[in-house]
Amino acid sequence: MALPSCKSTEVQKVLSAEDRFDLGKQKFDKGDYLDAIEQFNIVKVQFSGSSVGDDAQYYLGECHFKQEEYLLASEEYQTLRRSMPASPLVPMAQYKTALCFYMLSPRSPLDQVYTRRAIDEFQAFIEYNPKHELVKDAEEKIVELNNKLSKKLYDAGRLYVKMEEYKPAIIYFSAVIDKYHDTEFAEPAYIGKLQALLALKHYGEAYDEAQKFLQKYPESSYKDDALGVIKETNDYLHPNAKEGKP
Repeated sequence: MALPSCKSTEVQKVLSAEDRFDLGKQKFDKGDYLDAIEQFNIVKVQFSGSSVGDDAQYYLGECHFKQEEYLLASEEYQTLRRSMPASPLVPMAQYKTALCFYMLSPRSPLDQVYTRRAIDEFQAFIEYNPKHELVKDAEEKIVELNNKLSKKLYDAGRLYVKMEEYKPAIIYFSAVIDKYHDTEFAEPAYIGKLQALLALKHYGEAYDEAQKFLQKYPESSYKDDALGVIKETNDYLHPNAKEGKP
């Protein structure tokens, strides 16, 4: 019974790089990712300079991605980008690297290291592949990830307001306004900042910031809030005008 096993092993050993890759691809298509990884690794180690070397390297990343092993997948994609920069698979490897970190990006209250890494990788993908069919998807994901980062800052600002710690609240709201002005949390962060300034009785600054808000977002749903701040601060800044006195 040992002889057929030996003969089978010998057949496996003499497979060409292309046949070995095809065997791995068959395993991959069937969802046998561990067996596929074994075949692709053989191509990678024994046939690195072959015509399918870059394909094997890319599919090593795909195997780990399918198993939700995103850090391992990102390493394989990045290996392709570093060691085979001329491969036509590099753009997809760059996109999938970004997608790995996108999948690792946690809910907004948690640490956002992977979120920032995903944004950087998507931006690099767009920069190097401006006409790629996945550029629009990458841009949409960047918007989504930026919203997550801005929400984290905005929620921190709101928490400080609840604690009546208005100075740090202003710092967080200002960070949203400055860094993420094109996200959905920019306008409410502006209003949060105005309210915190009022609480600190910084009426002049609140008045100026409310004016800036109206100039920047003339059609905002928060327009009435900003107008209310202007009226309230104007009453403090110009009390004589309020009483009708010269």
